[in-house]
Amino acid sequence: MSAPVPGILLVLDGWGHAEPSEANALAAADTPYLDRLLTECPAILASASGTAVGLLPGTVGNSEIGHMVIGAGRPLLYDSVLVQEQIDSGQLRSNPQLTEVCSRLAATGKALHLIGLCSDGMIHASVHHLPELLRVAAESKVAEVFIHAITDGRDVSDHTAAAYLGLVGKYASEAGVGRIATVTGRGYALDKSGNLQLTEQAADAITNGTGEAISEPQDALELTTRGDEWVPACVITTGEDLPVGPVRDGDAVLFTNFRSDRIQQLADLLHSRLAARAVTLLSLAQYDTRAAIPALVQRADAGDGLAAQLAEHGIRSVRIAEAEKFEHVTYYLNGRDATAQPTEEHLKVTGDEPADYQTRPAMNLAKVTEAVRTAAARPDVPLVIANLANIDVVGHTGHFEATKQAAEHTDRAVKNICDAARAAGRWVLLVGDHGNAEKMRTDTDGQTRPYGGHTTNPVPAVLVPAESQSVHRPTGTATLADIAPSVLSLLALPPTKVMIGRPLW
Repeated sequence: MSAPVPGILLVLDGWGHAEPSEANALAAADTPYLDRLLTECPAILASASGTAVGLLPGTVGNSEIGHMVIGAGRPLLYDSVLVQEQIDSGQLRSNPQLTEVCSRLAATGKALHLIGLCSDGMIHASVHHLPELLRVAAESKVAEVFIHAITDGRDVSDHTAAAYLGLVGKYASEAGVGRIATVTGRGYALDKSGNLQLTEQAADAITNGTGEAISEPQDALELTTRGDEWVPACVITTGEDLPVGPVRDGDAVLFTNFRSDRIQQLADLLHSRLAARAVTLLSLAQYDTRAAIPALVQRADAGDGLAAQLAEHGIRSVRIAEAEKFEHVTYYLNGRDATAQPTEEHLKVTGDEPADYQTRPAMNLAKVTEAVRTAAARPDVPLVIANLANIDVVGHTGHFEATKQAAEHTDRAVKNICDAARAAGRWVLLVGDHGNAEKMRTDTDGQTRPYGGHTTNPVPAVLVPAESQSVHRPTGTATLADIAPSVLSLLALPPTKVMIGRPLW
């Protein structure tokens, strides 16, 4: 093992690779520094989607699984895979928590409420999990099932919500039970910024039946000028203008998202509001909510990775990211462990300006860059871990020009960070966590639409060596599971026993 050299692990969120095209905002952007690194430094393309990271075959990567695999040094069966396995095997249908709740509802005449994102983006949820849940309810003779549909427009193409709402209606018709009671955009229902005023609008519709009154689910889509993500909280009403399905005393709620981070704010709020109504709450997969909500499917163990090895050897690290991606370089990179190790320093970068990503594609990148440069100058910190969020966060808007500008801001930030690393005698390992901005348009129903979702494309992994280092260009294939072993090797540390990735450099 060579002598340790301090370094920086720099995750460029949403930095995927694809050939230049009219849909590729990264190729269209003026990024001279990143272009130079890709050609002059030892680089390789790494798989960041599908089975390579623990997802179903052909499934797009995402920030959660990307950072977990980067930190774990091995692919991890993602919650969506574990849910699908239990559906395919029949285990979910016989889950005692689910069947007991459904039996109680059938005996008491109470309702089951299904709350979740209605799309097949496979980042937070899959609308295709609904048929199994509806089938269980029908076989248990649950009298009423109300679906509280959250429209997407972010993980899938915008303006496709009508098709997904139609699919939900089809699934309910086939099962013989279920109808949509509310429709709300994910900008309200799945807020992650801590803006409870947004979440409360979704909660009001679900718990009290208050919101924009509509007759049919698709009517909700006519009430927004900002796309599917920002459909206001809408309530289906009867001819007497009464809501068809608010949560009532003795009902049960099942959250159908398999990913926790976006829905947990709504789940916590509903848990608090419904505590006095004797409502049973369940989640399809395990959530990181303040309140304990029983999960039908447990998650995979993501521990004993990079963070554990750094802590065991007393290696100090500083974790830096904007609020939008802060948990990814702390909680997720550490194997879903929210406890900061004594050797870790966490720095969340925030700004005073509103998060309008189309008009502010730089976001708070200048502050992140300065924080990384400051940490890199510290001799007591062998490793700096940072996330540059712009390419992904702005890419999710589907706005091509803004995403180009985000990439250009990122290019300048990377140069500033690499200059600081060189002055401090550090290496820099740059890697994408999943693709995004390299595909900003998609064809749907014969129409070309803006696309802000993730991709199955590989991501670049590039080592910018310190001046004292001599490294070879990687050969063979690579995945995100190789990043933790590479970081440990560069720090002259061995991988943990459960890591199956290999050091690329």
